[in-house]
Amino acid sequence: MTLGSGGSGVVVPRNFRLLEELERGEKGIGDGTVSYGMDDSDDIYMRSWTGTIIGPHNTVHEGRIYQLKLFCDKDYPEKPPSVRFHSRINMTCVNHETGLVEPKKFGLLANWQREYTMEDILTQLKKEMAAPHNRKLVQPPEGTFF
Repeated sequence: MTLGSGGSGVVVPRNFRLLEELERGEKGIGDGTVSYGMDDSDDIYMRSWTGTIIGPHNTVHEGRIYQLKLFCDKDYPEKPPSVRFHSRINMTCVNHETGLVEPKKFGLLANWQREYTMEDILTQLKKEMAAPHNRKLVQPPEGTFF
């Protein structure tokens, strides 16, 4: 995220960026089917986050609540956070053993840009659930975890 006009943009420091994301996450996003927040409010580095996605309509995911963990290392937002499903899910971009969203199989992480946010990741994962190659995949029992 840069401020300013023309080529003289000012890069927003990591913690300011994360505070802005925290504020957006706490206010709620769009229709309320995607949300996120910090795991530990005492973590001054703001590294560990929890995300929630409610599965999209007209898919095998409909009505399911998926919990995810996002970890923003010190190089975020220059590099993407690691994203891992805590709730078991069957998707083509998710490692079936660990729940890790595999960057090479998830375009937003593979082509990460500094302007992208955790909100973008969760929203795109929800869209990915509704994609033809994921919308009808057999799912593990609800309430099971990696």
